[in-house]
Amino acid sequence: MSSERKTHRIGDVTITKVEEQQLENVPVSFLYPKKGAAERIAADPGLRDDVDDGSKTLRLSIHTWMVRTPDHLILVDTCSGNDKERPRNPIFHRQSIPFTERLREAGVGPDDVDFVFNTHLHVDHSGWNTRLEDGKWVPTFPNARYVFPRAECDYYASPASHNEANIPSSGVYEDSIAPVLEAGLVDFIEPAGGRFLDLFEFIPTPGHSIGHMSIAVTSRGETAIFGGDVLHSPVQVRHPDLNTVFCEFDDRALASRQSMLTRLAESRALFLATHFPASSAGYVVRTQDGFSWTYI
Repeated sequence: MSSERKTHRIGDVTITKVEEQQLENVPVSFLYPKKGAAERIAADPGLRDDVDDGSKTLRLSIHTWMVRTPDHLILVDTCSGNDKERPRNPIFHRQSIPFTERLREAGVGPDDVDFVFNTHLHVDHSGWNTRLEDGKWVPTFPNARYVFPRAECDYYASPASHNEANIPSSGVYEDSIAPVLEAGLVDFIEPAGGRFLDLFEFIPTPGHSIGHMSIAVTSRGETAIFGGDVLHSPVQVRHPDLNTVFCEFDDRALASRQSMLTRLAESRALFLATHFPASSAGYVVRTQDGFSWTYI
Protein backbone atom coordinates (compact mmCIF):
# COMPACT_ATOMS: atom_id res chain seq x y z
CA MET A 1 0.00 0.00 0.00
CA SER A 2 2.66 2.51 1.03
CA SER A 3 4.52 2.28 -2.28
CA GLU A 4 1.40 3.49 -4.12
CA ARG A 5 0.67 6.35 -1.74
CA LYS A 6 0.91 9.84 -3.21
CA THR A 7 1.11 13.08 -1.27
CA HIS A 8 -0.22 16.36 -2.64
CA ARG A 9 1.00 19.74 -1.44
CA ILE A 10 -1.28 22.75 -1.13
CA GLY A 11 0.87 25.58 0.15
CA ASP A 12 1.99 24.51 3.63
CA VAL A 13 -0.49 21.60 3.74
CA THR A 14 0.21 18.02 2.69
CA ILE A 15 -2.60 15.61 1.77
CA THR A 16 -2.26 11.83 1.47
CA LYS A 17 -4.81 9.23 0.43
CA VAL A 18 -4.98 6.19 2.72
CA GLU A 19 -7.10 3.46 1.17
CA GLU A 20 -9.42 1.17 3.06
CA GLN A 21 -10.65 -0.88 0.10
CA GLN A 22 -11.48 -0.91 -3.59
CA LEU A 23 -14.83 -1.97 -4.97
CA GLU A 24 -14.62 -3.83 -8.27
CA ASN A 25 -17.29 -4.53 -10.87
CA VAL A 26 -19.89 -2.07 -9.59
CA PRO A 27 -22.69 -2.18 -12.20
CA VAL A 28 -23.20 1.16 -13.93
CA SER A 29 -26.93 0.44 -14.13
CA PHE A 30 -27.09 -0.01 -10.35
CA LEU A 31 -25.13 3.07 -9.35
CA TYR A 32 -26.86 5.32 -11.92
CA PRO A 33 -30.43 4.03 -12.21
CA LYS A 34 -31.90 6.90 -14.26
CA LYS A 35 -33.59 5.62 -17.41
CA GLY A 36 -31.14 5.57 -20.32
CA ALA A 37 -28.14 6.43 -18.13
CA ALA A 38 -26.23 3.20 -18.74
CA GLU A 39 -26.57 3.60 -22.50
CA ARG A 40 -25.38 7.22 -22.40
CA ILE A 41 -22.37 6.27 -20.29
CA ALA A 42 -21.45 3.36 -22.58
CA ALA A 43 -21.59 5.63 -25.61
CA ASP A 44 -19.45 8.42 -24.11
CA PRO A 45 -15.86 8.21 -25.42
CA GLY A 46 -14.73 10.51 -22.63
CA LEU A 47 -15.44 7.74 -20.11
CA ARG A 48 -13.62 4.95 -21.92
CA ASP A 49 -10.86 4.79 -19.29
CA ASP A 50 -13.28 4.85 -16.36
CA VAL A 51 -15.81 2.17 -17.28
CA ASP A 52 -14.84 -1.53 -17.46
CA ASP A 53 -16.30 -4.72 -18.86
CA GLY A 54 -17.63 -3.31 -22.10
CA SER A 55 -18.85 -0.12 -20.42
CA LYS A 56 -20.93 -1.99 -17.84
CA THR A 57 -19.02 -1.71 -14.55
CA LEU A 58 -17.06 0.81 -12.50
CA ARG A 59 -14.18 0.63 -10.06
CA LEU A 60 -14.59 2.69 -6.91
CA SER A 61 -12.29 3.48 -4.01
CA ILE A 62 -13.06 3.92 -0.32
CA HIS A 63 -10.37 5.88 1.51
CA THR A 64 -9.60 8.65 3.93
CA TRP A 65 -7.65 11.79 3.19
CA MET A 66 -4.91 12.44 5.75
CA VAL A 67 -4.20 16.16 6.01
CA ARG A 68 -1.16 17.68 7.73
CA THR A 69 -1.18 21.40 8.36
CA PRO A 70 1.59 23.23 10.23
CA ASP A 71 -0.50 22.85 13.39
CA HIS A 72 -2.81 19.84 13.07
CA LEU A 73 -3.33 16.34 11.72
CA ILE A 74 -6.78 15.81 10.24
CA LEU A 75 -8.63 12.89 8.66
CA VAL A 76 -11.36 13.69 6.13
CA ASP A 77 -13.97 10.91 6.17
CA THR A 78 -13.26 7.58 7.83
CA CYS A 79 -14.41 4.87 5.40
CA SER A 80 -16.65 1.98 6.47
CA GLY A 81 -15.05 0.47 9.58
CA ASN A 82 -14.64 -2.99 11.05
CA ASP A 83 -17.09 -5.26 12.87
CA LYS A 84 -20.11 -3.14 11.94
CA GLU A 85 -23.47 -4.88 11.54
CA ARG A 86 -24.56 -4.05 8.00
CA PRO A 87 -26.75 -7.00 6.91
CA ARG A 88 -28.60 -4.83 4.34
CA ASN A 89 -25.27 -3.83 2.81
CA PRO A 90 -23.13 -7.00 2.66
CA ILE A 91 -20.07 -5.23 1.27
CA PHE A 92 -19.62 -3.49 4.64
CA HIS A 93 -20.98 -6.22 6.92
CA ARG A 94 -18.65 -7.40 9.73
CA GLN A 95 -15.49 -6.32 7.94
CA SER A 96 -11.95 -7.03 9.10
CA ILE A 97 -9.63 -4.64 7.25
CA PRO A 98 -6.17 -3.51 8.52
CA PHE A 99 -7.01 0.16 8.06
CA THR A 100 -5.38 1.48 11.24
CA GLU A 101 -2.24 -0.43 10.25
CA ARG A 102 -2.28 1.41 6.93
CA LEU A 103 -2.56 4.70 8.77
CA ARG A 104 0.47 3.71 10.83
CA GLU A 105 2.36 2.87 7.63
CA ALA A 106 1.62 6.46 6.60
CA GLY A 107 3.08 7.66 9.89
CA VAL A 108 -0.11 8.20 11.89
CA GLY A 109 -1.33 6.39 14.98
CA PRO A 110 -4.92 6.78 16.24
CA ASP A 111 -3.69 8.92 19.16
CA ASP A 112 -1.99 11.36 16.76
CA VAL A 113 -5.16 12.61 15.05
CA ASP A 114 -6.32 16.09 16.11
CA PHE A 115 -9.53 16.35 14.07
CA VAL A 116 -11.84 14.07 12.12
CA PHE A 117 -14.00 15.80 9.50
CA ASN A 118 -17.04 13.90 8.20
CA THR A 119 -18.47 15.32 4.98
CA HIS A 120 -21.65 13.40 5.80
CA LEU A 121 -22.70 10.44 7.91
CA HIS A 122 -23.32 7.61 5.45
CA VAL A 123 -21.94 4.15 6.14
CA ASP A 124 -18.75 4.46 4.07
CA HIS A 125 -17.72 7.88 5.37
CA SER A 126 -17.93 7.52 9.14
CA GLY A 127 -17.31 3.85 9.96
CA TRP A 128 -13.86 4.27 11.49
CA ASN A 129 -15.13 6.98 13.80
CA THR A 130 -15.42 4.10 16.26
CA ARG A 131 -13.97 0.67 16.91
CA LEU A 132 -15.22 -2.30 18.90
CA GLU A 133 -13.49 -2.76 22.27
CA ASP A 134 -14.73 -5.36 24.79
CA GLY A 135 -18.14 -5.40 23.12
CA LYS A 136 -18.52 -1.60 23.20
CA TRP A 137 -18.13 1.02 20.49
CA VAL A 138 -15.44 3.55 21.44
CA PRO A 139 -13.86 6.46 19.51
CA THR A 140 -11.04 5.20 17.29
CA PHE A 141 -9.23 8.54 17.59
CA PRO A 142 -9.55 9.39 21.28
CA ASN A 143 -7.62 12.68 21.19
CA ALA A 144 -9.48 14.07 18.16
CA ARG A 145 -12.37 16.49 17.88
CA TYR A 146 -14.93 15.05 15.48
CA VAL A 147 -16.54 17.64 13.22
CA PHE A 148 -20.05 16.77 11.96
CA PRO A 149 -22.54 18.77 9.88
CA ARG A 150 -25.26 19.47 12.44
CA ALA A 151 -28.08 18.77 9.99
CA GLU A 152 -26.66 15.30 9.31
CA CYS A 153 -26.42 14.43 12.98
CA ASP A 154 -29.90 15.74 13.80
CA TYR A 155 -31.51 13.99 10.84
CA TYR A 156 -30.03 10.53 11.35
CA ALA A 157 -30.79 10.67 15.06
CA SER A 158 -34.46 11.41 14.37
CA PRO A 159 -37.49 9.37 13.26
CA ALA A 160 -37.56 11.56 10.14
CA SER A 161 -34.54 9.72 8.75
CA HIS A 162 -34.51 6.30 7.12
CA ASN A 163 -32.18 4.97 9.75
CA GLU A 164 -33.42 1.38 9.56
CA ALA A 165 -34.52 1.19 5.93
CA ASN A 166 -32.05 3.33 4.02
CA ILE A 167 -28.83 1.49 3.21
CA PRO A 168 -26.37 4.42 3.41
CA SER A 169 -27.41 5.32 6.97
CA SER A 170 -28.69 2.05 8.42
CA GLY A 171 -27.17 1.52 11.88
CA VAL A 172 -24.50 4.17 11.43
CA TYR A 173 -25.86 6.62 13.97
CA GLU A 174 -26.00 3.97 16.67
CA ASP A 175 -22.50 2.52 16.26
CA SER A 176 -20.45 5.29 14.63
CA ILE A 177 -21.98 8.61 15.72
CA ALA A 178 -23.70 8.27 19.10
CA PRO A 179 -20.60 6.84 20.87
CA VAL A 180 -18.55 9.86 19.80
CA LEU A 181 -21.28 12.24 20.95
CA GLU A 182 -21.46 10.43 24.28
CA ALA A 183 -17.70 10.82 24.66
CA GLY A 184 -18.06 14.60 24.30
CA LEU A 185 -15.75 14.78 21.29
CA VAL A 186 -18.04 16.45 18.70
CA ASP A 187 -18.04 19.95 17.21
CA PHE A 188 -20.79 20.94 14.79
CA ILE A 189 -20.82 22.77 11.48
CA GLU A 190 -24.06 24.68 10.95
CA PRO A 191 -26.02 24.28 7.67
CA ALA A 192 -24.58 27.51 6.23
CA GLY A 193 -21.06 26.08 6.49
CA GLY A 194 -18.17 28.45 7.07
CA ARG A 195 -14.55 28.73 8.13
CA PHE A 196 -12.83 26.28 10.46
CA LEU A 197 -9.26 26.28 11.78
CA ASP A 198 -8.39 29.25 9.53
CA LEU A 199 -7.35 27.09 6.56
CA PHE A 200 -10.63 25.25 5.99
CA GLU A 201 -14.05 26.15 4.62
CA PHE A 202 -17.08 23.89 4.92
CA ILE A 203 -19.15 24.29 1.74
CA PRO A 204 -22.83 23.27 1.86
CA THR A 205 -23.49 20.70 -0.90
CA PRO A 206 -26.74 19.07 0.27
CA GLY A 207 -28.66 16.50 -1.70
CA HIS A 208 -26.69 13.30 -1.62
CA SER A 209 -27.58 13.54 2.05
CA ILE A 210 -29.50 16.18 3.96
CA GLY A 211 -26.58 18.20 5.30
CA HIS A 212 -23.71 17.07 3.08
CA MET A 213 -20.65 19.34 3.14
CA SER A 214 -17.67 19.58 0.85
CA ILE A 215 -14.51 21.00 2.42
CA ALA A 216 -11.97 23.40 0.93
CA VAL A 217 -8.46 23.89 2.26
CA THR A 218 -6.46 26.94 1.18
CA SER A 219 -2.81 27.71 1.90
CA ARG A 220 -0.49 30.23 0.24
CA GLY A 221 -3.01 30.92 -2.51
CA GLU A 222 -3.58 27.28 -3.46
CA THR A 223 -6.85 25.41 -2.87
CA ALA A 224 -8.01 21.81 -2.80
CA ILE A 225 -11.59 20.65 -2.25
CA PHE A 226 -12.59 17.40 -0.57
CA GLY A 227 -15.80 16.53 -2.37
CA GLY A 228 -17.41 13.83 -0.26
CA ASP A 229 -20.16 12.37 -2.45
CA VAL A 230 -21.14 15.46 -4.39
CA LEU A 231 -19.40 13.57 -7.23
CA HIS A 232 -19.30 9.80 -6.90
CA SER A 233 -17.29 8.99 -10.05
CA PRO A 234 -16.00 10.71 -13.21
CA VAL A 235 -19.31 9.73 -14.83
CA GLN A 236 -20.97 12.65 -13.05
CA VAL A 237 -18.41 15.15 -14.31
CA ARG A 238 -19.46 14.28 -17.83
CA HIS A 239 -23.13 13.75 -16.94
CA PRO A 240 -23.99 15.96 -13.95
CA ASP A 241 -27.71 15.23 -14.28
CA LEU A 242 -27.14 11.69 -13.00
CA ASN A 243 -27.71 11.05 -9.32
CA THR A 244 -26.51 7.84 -7.72
CA VAL A 245 -28.88 5.29 -6.25
CA PHE A 246 -27.68 6.55 -2.83
CA CYS A 247 -28.62 10.22 -3.32
CA GLU A 248 -31.44 10.95 -0.90
CA PHE A 249 -32.69 14.36 -2.10
CA ASP A 250 -32.52 14.35 -5.87
CA ASP A 251 -33.13 17.99 -6.84
CA ARG A 252 -30.72 19.34 -4.25
CA ALA A 253 -28.07 16.79 -5.26
CA LEU A 254 -28.28 17.96 -8.87
CA ALA A 255 -27.98 21.64 -7.89
CA SER A 256 -25.02 21.00 -5.58
CA ARG A 257 -23.20 18.99 -8.23
CA GLN A 258 -23.60 21.66 -10.88
CA SER A 259 -22.47 24.35 -8.45
CA MET A 260 -19.39 22.34 -7.44
CA LEU A 261 -18.40 21.59 -11.04
CA THR A 262 -18.67 25.29 -11.91
CA ARG A 263 -16.61 26.23 -8.86
CA LEU A 264 -13.90 23.67 -9.68
CA ALA A 265 -13.65 24.73 -13.31
CA GLU A 266 -13.50 28.44 -12.49
CA SER A 267 -11.10 28.18 -9.55
CA ARG A 268 -8.85 25.40 -10.89
CA ALA A 269 -8.87 23.94 -7.38
CA LEU A 270 -7.56 20.41 -6.97
CA PHE A 271 -10.51 18.06 -6.45
CA LEU A 272 -10.01 15.24 -3.95
CA ALA A 273 -12.75 12.68 -4.45
CA THR A 274 -13.87 10.03 -2.01
CA HIS A 275 -14.77 7.26 -4.45
CA PHE A 276 -12.95 7.98 -7.72
CA PRO A 277 -10.42 5.18 -8.35
CA ALA A 278 -6.71 5.57 -9.24
CA SER A 279 -5.23 8.66 -7.57
CA SER A 280 -8.75 9.94 -6.70
CA ALA A 281 -7.38 13.45 -7.34
CA GLY A 282 -7.50 15.74 -10.34
CA TYR A 283 -8.98 18.72 -12.11
CA VAL A 284 -12.31 19.67 -13.67
CA VAL A 285 -12.20 21.71 -16.88
CA ARG A 286 -15.10 23.34 -18.70
CA THR A 287 -15.64 22.10 -22.26
CA GLN A 288 -17.93 23.18 -25.10
CA ASP A 289 -20.60 20.70 -24.00
CA GLY A 290 -20.05 20.66 -20.23
CA PHE A 291 -17.07 19.48 -18.16
CA SER A 292 -14.19 17.00 -18.35
CA TRP A 293 -12.04 15.27 -15.73
CA THR A 294 -8.29 14.68 -15.64
CA TYR A 295 -6.54 12.57 -12.98
CA ILE A 296 -3.20 13.52 -11.54
